Amino acid sequence: MFAKRAFLFCAALVYFAVAFSQPGGQTLSRRGVNTPNNQTAQHSSNQPDTIREGSAWTLTFPLGDHVESTLDTLTYNFQRTTIPTMVSDAYASTGTIGAEGINLLYLSRPRRATFFFQDALDAWIPTFKRQKFYNVYVPTTILSYKFGGNDYNHKDRLQVDFAGNVNRRIGIGATMDYNYSKGAYEAQAVKDFAFGFSTYYMGDRYELQAFYNHFNFLNKENGGITNDLYITDPAELQGGVTKIDPKSIPTRLTAAHSRVNGDELFMTHAYKMGFWKSVEVNDTLTREEYVPVTRLIYSFDLQHRRHMFRNDNVSQGKDFWKNTYLDPTGTLDYTYLIQMTNSVGVELIEGFQRWAKFGLSAYISYQTQRYKQATHFHQPELSETEVEQLSPLPENFYVAPTSVRNLLWVGGRLNKDKGSILKYAASARFGLVGDVIGDLELDGSINTRFKLFGDSVKFTAKGEFRNTAQPYLLQNYISNHFAWKNDFGKTRTYRVEGELLIPWTKTTIGAGVENIQNMVYFNSNSLPVQDGGNVQVFSAKIEQLFKVGILNWNNTVYYQKTSNAAVLPLPELAIYSNLFLKFTAFKVLKLQIGVDCDYYTRYNGLDYQPATMSFHVQGSEPVKIGNYPFCNAYFTARLYKTRFYILWSHVNQGMFSKESFILPHYPFNPRKLEFGLSVDFSN
Repeated sequence: MFAKRAFLFCAALVYFAVAFSQPGGQTLSRRGVNTPNNQTAQHSSNQPDTIREGSAWTLTFPLGDHVESTLDTLTYNFQRTTIPTMVSDAYASTGTIGAEGINLLYLSRPRRATFFFQDALDAWIPTFKRQKFYNVYVPTTILSYKFGGNDYNHKDRLQVDFAGNVNRRIGIGATMDYNYSKGAYEAQAVKDFAFGFSTYYMGDRYELQAFYNHFNFLNKENGGITNDLYITDPAELQGGVTKIDPKSIPTRLTAAHSRVNGDELFMTHAYKMGFWKSVEVNDTLTREEYVPVTRLIYSFDLQHRRHMFRNDNVSQGKDFWKNTYLDPTGTLDYTYLIQMTNSVGVELIEGFQRWAKFGLSAYISYQTQRYKQATHFHQPELSETEVEQLSPLPENFYVAPTSVRNLLWVGGRLNKDKGSILKYAASARFGLVGDVIGDLELDGSINTRFKLFGDSVKFTAKGEFRNTAQPYLLQNYISNHFAWKNDFGKTRTYRVEGELLIPWTKTTIGAGVENIQNMVYFNSNSLPVQDGGNVQVFSAKIEQLFKVGILNWNNTVYYQKTSNAAVLPLPELAIYSNLFLKFTAFKVLKLQIGVDCDYYTRYNGLDYQPATMSFHVQGSEPVKIGNYPFCNAYFTARLYKTRFYILWSHVNQGMFSKESFILPHYPFNPRKLEFGLSVDFSN
């Protein structure tokens, strides 16, 4: 099977290279539906590819203001999009692409979602913050196929992105991502599917931007291997035999599944009021141009989120979970959220006159949340014997099977997005009604350039303050193995970050600090608890790119320090290093050949709880994770509109250490040969 697919890959590579061997057009960015805002993609190559003509943008929530984004996909590190560590330079995953994971670089972690089950899959789920709109001169379809492994552990991923313009005002887009992997170890399969559509209309007076995304992720849960010696010393367990097939290593769960699926429909309408003015085209010709002054905005966002957890092996469940509250004959938990947000606002547009140096907007948002939990769906008829097997719920415990929450905010935004010297933005949001009453969120950013030693450097700074209530499901939750009723106070956070880019030395320096008061985390029993003190995190980063001829060596070093490792454990040092040759062969074939490695120091790793898809701190005898480099050898190339790679992932397996665990009892995937092909079908 693998040999057949490898042959077909080579045949397809030759075909597409010949069929599309015309200079021009680079491919669009692939961060729309399934690719996370990953750290890997931020490592800039010192020989960047050409950027396709056109523009791209994302939206701010809830009013749909434009935030400038990128159109380009670089050949640099194309191969990293097939390994779980693609999300950041220090990322812990339970398995393959599409599996649950958590960013170990704290300041890069996303904020906790209202529906906390999706946090572990945030890297793969299509979300509002990643939705892109494209204005392109040439309609483009990008088709990518990536695969690797044999019949027992193979993985396949098919991705399609489309962007095009009907005319200069109307654009449309579509995406599809199908990911299937059997996993390297037992009960580690992943089957993910996502698709989406987007459109916009940019008229003189009326604007529309809309998208619809759907995703359905089904993951098997194995709970980790039963004994770490299968990785560190298999001879001890096998009577002197040192080799073992990863698929034969027993796991703690074999009949457990998690499914997270959902939909999002967003649309924002704007009516612009302004005036017409004459603009000179040349000495004898003028044209009329509409100058908008004010926008009246209405935005609508509808989200549907569903979580399912199922375990059919009762004996394994009794060993894995301490409590069983609803059904001793098996587990089938459902949790639903339907969330609808309506927002109206008004914006004074930046730049309609010379004195209008910034934009100013205000809005009001009303949100309805409707929750359904396990007891709404699953009320088994149990015998007296089965009832006696259930764990007792806490005294006077009750969580409603269905709950409706009504929330109201007011907010505003001040922004300056035009100009090459100084750009800034500041926003505020206040909670007025419901669970969010008294909530306050403030954030701001500034981007500027200034001269240093005769050349221009770029400086970026960000800051935020949040005093926010906990999501409903962290306060009220019932399932077969977990039940909690909490009365958490608001969490208060302060964060400041800064970054300096020095182009002539190819150096980027960044630092940030965050203080968290009343932090909510999952304890060693996998239950959410609130720490009443303050937790501080300091983080610093330096990225340095070296180049001598065709030899390149790119390095990024992170340092982070947590004041309370019992509540927030983090590796102190993380390194990404990439040594490669980059050159052009035969005048048209762009090549990158090298080895890259991720590494972070040992720390008390987070455990993973499959039933709630949450990462939690360990108990009194924690297992340390880290001090293990994960290295990949690769060959990446671009031939006109065709990109491809050959990857030997985890090439250093068994060379430096046998402590190859990315989470407690979750080993790194073994060495694997993988391939990828991406073709730009631009017209």
